[in-house]
Amino acid sequence: MRYGFVLPFGDARAAAELAALAEHAGWDGFFVWEPIWGWDAWVSLTAAAMRTERIRLGTMLTPLSRMRPWKLASESVNLDHLSGGRLILAVGLGAPETGFANFGEVIDRRVRAERCDEGLAILTGLWSGTPLRFHGRHYQVDTSDLIMPPPPPPLQQPRIPIWVVGAWPSERSLARVLRYDGLIPSLRGEDGRMRQTRPEELQIIVAYLKERRAADQALEVIVEGQSVDASTLEPWAAAGATWWLETLWDAPLSAEGMALVRRRIAAGPPR
Repeated sequence: MRYGFVLPFGDARAAAELAALAEHAGWDGFFVWEPIWGWDAWVSLTAAAMRTERIRLGTMLTPLSRMRPWKLASESVNLDHLSGGRLILAVGLGAPETGFANFGEVIDRRVRAERCDEGLAILTGLWSGTPLRFHGRHYQVDTSDLIMPPPPPPLQQPRIPIWVVGAWPSERSLARVLRYDGLIPSLRGEDGRMRQTRPEELQIIVAYLKERRAADQALEVIVEGQSVDASTLEPWAAAGATWWLETLWDAPLSAEGMALVRRRIAAGPPR
């Protein structure tokens, strides 16, 4: 299992400082969340890339349904090259309760799912470095006669790793995971609300995906939470998790909260 830390808040300067601390403390990944309005994730990751050499960097997560895929393609391929091929892109439909209505973003789940699928197709098509013609319900793209040459493909091949939220038991959501590189598991409860999975539920989801995935096609399985010690992770590892992301979402938005985040990072992963 590999270990990442998700920065709960902070600007680009904080991200750079804490990513360097995380690398020194032995973490494998450093992630920032992408708010609808707040400190820009890609500026923060760029600052982090400039202060680190080994640690993987990524979003947790990018709400692709409200992004312009071509802008995200530009940002991600640029950061992939800047970091020497250390970027991970985590995507999902986005959580409307984080302010979608306040900014006039689409809330309808089906439309967000369609936009996510089209966005992923455009993103990976643009990363190829070859002309792209895409005609979807929500996006129309034709780069065949652009005057300016495109950037080269990402350093990472066959692509920048894409981790996707997979909502059990939605076949469409899980089919999206099967097309890409990692599962961020979620589950629709009996009350209809989405929640994180438990280890025994994750084991069922992982088995479902592996039955439908080529045997030689690796699948990262990402879970998050607050660990007490290494034993916290044992049920998750047994269920198939390959990444543990340490989170402190309840850290107070204050100097004291930032000190708490810094201490947790410095303590290192729960190996």
